[in-house]
Amino acid sequence: MTIGKVTGLYRYPVKSMMGESLTEARFGENGIPGDRAWAVRDEERGGIRGAKRFPELMACAASYPEAPAAEGSSPAQITLPSGDKLFTGDDNAAQRLSDVVGSPVTLWPLMPKEALDHYRRGAPLLADMEKEFRRVFGRTDDEPLPDLSAYPSEKMEFESPPGTYFDAFPVLILTEQSLSHMEKVKPDSTFAVKRFRPNILLDVEGEGLVEAAWLGKKLQIGSVTFKLEIACLRCVMATHGFDDLPKDPGVMRALVKEAGGNLGVYASVENPGEVSLEDPVTLLG
Repeated sequence: MTIGKVTGLYRYPVKSMMGESLTEARFGENGIPGDRAWAVRDEERGGIRGAKRFPELMACAASYPEAPAAEGSSPAQITLPSGDKLFTGDDNAAQRLSDVVGSPVTLWPLMPKEALDHYRRGAPLLADMEKEFRRVFGRTDDEPLPDLSAYPSEKMEFESPPGTYFDAFPVLILTEQSLSHMEKVKPDSTFAVKRFRPNILLDVEGEGLVEAAWLGKKLQIGSVTFKLEIACLRCVMATHGFDDLPKDPGVMRALVKEAGGNLGVYASVENPGEVSLEDPVTLLG
């Protein structure tokens, strides 16, 4: 059953930075080549970190001057909030990013999945783990803590599945209908697509949080078959201000109330292939 079409394709060369729009993309086992191929490491508390720790990263943008290789971490260009540009391989890249986030960090390519210490979580910011969870997920004291039971168990020990810098799965799919629904629920907030960092944006039939009903099913998009794994649990990143978006904790208040804090779905790639803008989307059983 054809239910819609592709209206956006996105790749994010550096974890937590703004990325780049594409007109077509190859999807392999690890999603789009070059997606989340670089990440910042916290040299003060340890661990690979994103904007949950360093929100200033979201004001940076990254892109590839040339098409990235199918595997590994190809050189990417980073644009700092000042407008200055640097490359991931520059000798002073770590220092310049440290200056941006106000803390010592280094910039890392993907490491082998066997390098477990590289992917292991660093020390939390807060000793009280309930307070730390509320900080990370942007939850107030009167809101429930998120249910992490659907996430891979390795997430408790590692910042990302070893060998990747993904939060959980290699592809994130979001619909225009969910964004529109949330703006109706919370009209004084802006539910812009760049707040939520999908790889694929769809325009589909129906209204409301339509992709939430697809979990456990599959989508055929272009020549790729995606398996829809789990809902995307949103963290404090969705509330940060960057680019032309203001800081807005109200985004999380609305998501918690309306959707349990979720928006969009994570997917794995069952059959690799190509996806282009305007490709039809078919929902499979």
